[in-house]
Amino acid sequence: MNVLRAIFGALCGYLIFAITGVALGALTGRNLHAVQPLWFVALTAGYGVCFAGLGGLVASRIAPHRGWAVVGMTCLLALGAAASLVSSPAADARWSQWSALLLMAPSAYLVPRLLGRA
Repeated sequence: MNVLRAIFGALCGYLIFAITGVALGALTGRNLHAVQPLWFVALTAGYGVCFAGLGGLVASRIAPHRGWAVVGMTCLLALGAAASLVSSPAADARWSQWSALLLMAPSAYLVPRLLGRA
């Protein structure tokens, strides 16, 4: 049962990150895989870091073995970004995938630890 809660926590944490990312693209009407102005890239990276950290916190609260859920959520985020990076057409800008790998995945892992939740 603890393993299922860790998996559920990781999935819930990832969904918080993913759904808010899709919502940002839909609400702004921008393609997050296209070239964007620097101010939008910075705003999006900050937004993603916040929601990745929130997803990590939620994962850590759901699972009894909080560390495993947070690691699982971080791995899902990094794997999704890496898969998107590898499979995206050469013409696409890759700033969103790189910011997910370099900023958002570490945020999902570090925020629960810094706040003492994992």
